Amino acid sequence: MAGHSHAANIKFRKGRVDAARGKLFSKLAREIISAAREGGGDPAGNLRLRYAIDRAKAASMPRDNIERAIKRGTGELQGDSLEDLLYEGYGPGGVAFLVEALTDNRNRTAPEVRKTFEKRGGKMAATGAVAWMFERRAIFVVEREGAPGEEDMLEFVLEIGGDDLLVEAEAFEIRGAPSDFKTIAEGIEGKGLKAVEAGLAWIPKQTVSVEDREKASQILKLIEALEDLEDVRAVSANYDIPGDLLAELQEGD
Repeated sequence: MAGHSHAANIKFRKGRVDAARGKLFSKLAREIISAAREGGGDPAGNLRLRYAIDRAKAASMPRDNIERAIKRGTGELQGDSLEDLLYEGYGPGGVAFLVEALTDNRNRTAPEVRKTFEKRGGKMAATGAVAWMFERRAIFVVEREGAPGEEDMLEFVLEIGGDDLLVEAEAFEIRGAPSDFKTIAEGIEGKGLKAVEAGLAWIPKQTVSVEDREKASQILKLIEALEDLEDVRAVSANYDIPGDLLAELQEGD
């Protein structure tokens, strides 16, 4: 019940509003395509896809866009070939970065990622340089309101196939093996709880403590710049910024 909190750090970044609806819809479509490619186009049998569709609907993404994205993922609709890519790099303070992208043109995406790293005080790294510092995990963020207490929640997590629980002021973060995603999701729903975030993420095995305000700000701005790239689906980094400093940076944003 301890460690780097994915939920606490994404909460900071979720506070920003993406004003470019076209770019937002493009990212949501890529998430749907990726989920459909991996687990099929039926949301009833592919819970990762269902969560992606729910996020798209919450952002008022048109139904036609959602359906096209599903069909592209399953191969029913022809289009430019898309491939999943993973870029590695370092940010300020030696923090390790993994950048997940889904692109139809790696010759466009790689230079954009490299340029963003360089402009924000980081640098790209060779394949395998930092990936070993992370592990792929199923992540579910559940609001504490209406959920059991910490001890009961931990027992519940183990019962449904999860193997870790992180406790935040407003939410629980449940983790498990990617292969157990569906089992954990069904267990959460069976308990009458709602996952406000659910998906697969690269989680650092160890973290780098960042207590310097300037470096912390630089790291968060690099993440924001990378996430703003249209082809980028997700960014993971092994920083650990204290909660009070994270809140301070949020207030000053």
